[in-house]
Amino acid sequence: MKPLGPIPPGYAVIDGQIAIGGETVTALVKRAGGTPLFVYSRQLLEQRIADLRAAMPKKLNINYAIKANPFGPVLEMMSGLIDGFDIASGGELAMVRQAGIDPARVSFAGPGKNDAELGAAIAAGVTLNIESAGEMRRALGIGQQTGVKPQLALRVNPDFELRGSGMKMGGGAKPFGIDQDQIPALAKELIAGGANWRGLHIFTGSQSLDSAAIIEAQANVLELANQLAQEIGEPLPKLNLGGGLGIPYFNGDKPVDLQTIGGALEAAFSDLPPALAQTEMCIELGRYLVGEAGVYLTTIVDRKVSHGETYLVTDGGLHHQLAASGNFGTVVRRNYPLAVATRYLADPEETVNVVGCLCTPLDRLADKVQLPRAEVGDLIAVFCAGAYGATASPAAFLGHGPALELLV
Repeated sequence: MKPLGPIPPGYAVIDGQIAIGGETVTALVKRAGGTPLFVYSRQLLEQRIADLRAAMPKKLNINYAIKANPFGPVLEMMSGLIDGFDIASGGELAMVRQAGIDPARVSFAGPGKNDAELGAAIAAGVTLNIESAGEMRRALGIGQQTGVKPQLALRVNPDFELRGSGMKMGGGAKPFGIDQDQIPALAKELIAGGANWRGLHIFTGSQSLDSAAIIEAQANVLELANQLAQEIGEPLPKLNLGGGLGIPYFNGDKPVDLQTIGGALEAAFSDLPPALAQTEMCIELGRYLVGEAGVYLTTIVDRKVSHGETYLVTDGGLHHQLAASGNFGTVVRRNYPLAVATRYLADPEETVNVVGCLCTPLDRLADKVQLPRAEVGDLIAVFCAGAYGATASPAAFLGHGPALELLV
């Protein structure tokens, strides 16, 4: 038997079934028109952001990195809850504009922006987080050609990293950002080139559950920002401190300590050096805001036994939940939180494997887990599905197509 990850708090139960937004999973599937189905909870999204604001300094703005979940209704809802949006492509720029979000609230990072993307962002008034000297000069050239002053910040590749982060975005050789020793000269060139100087973006890593490491990284970011601001010789209008806050996926994972992180940041903000005293501060989060508010529902279509092991075969799989299958950067596969959604209160009776419908042995949603006995037609729920599911999985693989999505 292998343990499951921890099911996030906040999900209700009606008639023995998981309920979201006051509706059972069976009712939600009927309303959506079938499975596989991603369901996102308004209540859990609102609660997460309220808890975050309560714990963090009032000076700190909250940005949403839409790559975590760019579903249109989620973007529209987020518009009234957070302060800014972070995008990583021209396609995501189109998504935020379609959602009615003011481009002045948007910043654009990513190491491979093409000229069309740079031009669209400059024309819209989006802040570009510049990733190289070449990108900066292309942006300045586009601004001169079009007569539109670019809004430019510099993304810094710092010498330090976020210890224990799932994805390291800074420290050493990286495709992301500009090495910190090159920043002052490029900032001066940017300002002299006629751009609107928008500050620094220092993103060190993501998916960390180590509160002490996050506090250390944030302190290092503030120290580096102060040093760079003094070397540039201009006020720093804005500092994006990056993200880093992770969510528990696997057995033994514990949530980050928001109160401790917020308290440390409050103390740091209360004693800012003069170069940062008037700087607008923000944190950039994606997974932390939406991950635990989403559930992936998939229907059991077959139940079979092979060499004494029971397999529950579903109509979903890795084409929608690549990370839950263990094929999204995980070295050793571990089980996500998962349940029989239509028999949620029943006692575990058997050890089973939950697999998807794809013709590959990689398509696994749970290995050797204890679950209530489930039959064909029952619904399986994969939790922590609000981030990097619908859009970070190979939905076109084997022609099965995308899952349905609901915000309730």
